Amino acid sequence: MKKSLYHLKLYIIIPLIFSGLSILSFIGAYRIAAGRIQAGVDPAPHLLLWGGLFGGFTFVCGLFLIRAILGPVEKFVVEAESLGVAAPNDSKQNGPSGKDEMARYTTVFRQVSEVLNRVEARKLFPEIVAQSKAMRQVLSQIKRVAPTDSTVLITGESGTGKELVADSIHRHSQRSGKRFVKINCAAIPETLLESELFGYEKGAFTGAAARKPGKFEQANGGTVFLDEIGDMPLETQAKILRVLEEKEVDRLGGMRPVPVDVRVVAASNRNIQEMVDNNEFREDLFFRLNVFPIQLPPLRERPEDIPFLVEAFLSHSDKEASVSPQAMHILCAHPWHGNVRELRNVVESAMLYSQKTVEPEHLPPALSGSMAIPTPVGVFISREEESLDLDYRLQELEKGILVEALKRSDGVQAQAARLLGIKERSLWHRVKKYGIDVSRMRRKPGN
Repeated sequence: MKKSLYHLKLYIIIPLIFSGLSILSFIGAYRIAAGRIQAGVDPAPHLLLWGGLFGGFTFVCGLFLIRAILGPVEKFVVEAESLGVAAPNDSKQNGPSGKDEMARYTTVFRQVSEVLNRVEARKLFPEIVAQSKAMRQVLSQIKRVAPTDSTVLITGESGTGKELVADSIHRHSQRSGKRFVKINCAAIPETLLESELFGYEKGAFTGAAARKPGKFEQANGGTVFLDEIGDMPLETQAKILRVLEEKEVDRLGGMRPVPVDVRVVAASNRNIQEMVDNNEFREDLFFRLNVFPIQLPPLRERPEDIPFLVEAFLSHSDKEASVSPQAMHILCAHPWHGNVRELRNVVESAMLYSQKTVEPEHLPPALSGSMAIPTPVGVFISREEESLDLDYRLQELEKGILVEALKRSDGVQAQAARLLGIKERSLWHRVKKYGIDVSRMRRKPGN
């Protein structure tokens, strides 16, 4: 197929067309007026006729362009609505005004973009539950930094999934074929930490019967994950800085440095900046680690992820089980100071006590008993969350109810609407308002 030598864009072609029509109209009117005046005839009737004919011609041209451009757009919007990717817009019933149609198109494009964003996130990071906007921003950061060799500092509360993010960075990097070596700086005694990181030579100390390579040598060509680096002693921090700057390590008892090629990803649940201010962490190492910071949000700031996390925990269990709406309300209302790790432990514990369905009585007393207050509508709100904005809490609880109804109806919106006692269109608007991915609610074949 012969390639076109010219590539023109619509925002250039359309103004050129209408500018040309305007010039053509002016030239025609000028010639008519000049000819009629020269002949001694009043040019007004001929100009009116010319204006009407040319106005009709311009209208037809404009209509053709609109149909040529908006025709495919309208077809796309209709198909998106019919497939359930986007919610039907009320503007279709309010009349075909331009404002309503443009609002409809804008809404559909935004919804389709949201769905594609979630599909991409689920495809690239199947191990990370990221339905919330906050977590999708984290995934966007991972996609941006993973292909590079930049040092990454991951911060966040304990249990938010820092190791999972570090592993994702490695798997999406150019070093994915090499080793990913993890070391918990808080779990190793200070006297052994340097030997674990840098290795030692035979006879370097009592009991060193043979040479042992450290974590940096083991990860040569790959990635080293330094978890809880905020607990690393200041002396060891200085040696880590040298590894980052010089790309070499000194084994204990060694005579010469050993070159290493590693990428460092560090993580901490402590505020490293405050530690620097208190002289508890080296400032130069902090600057060297903080090349690309990633802050993980706590679970209480993304409660919309809780139903999907619970679903993931249940799917990885050997026991078939589900969670009742009442129990799900309690789970969504709890502050989860232990974050995802605490949620996983609670779900696993509740499954041991339940038969097939996890009910409120199967949850720990801290969730279903003294820590929760039953409201008139049967929704549970944690005592520690009583001070939160009422509208925010109601929205989050409503979202949890919608998710549970959609799960019970296998993602069928009409059935979910009947379960909730609302109209299907009302359900549509709520689903799109909260950005719920209905496709995640459908059971896979064979399940």
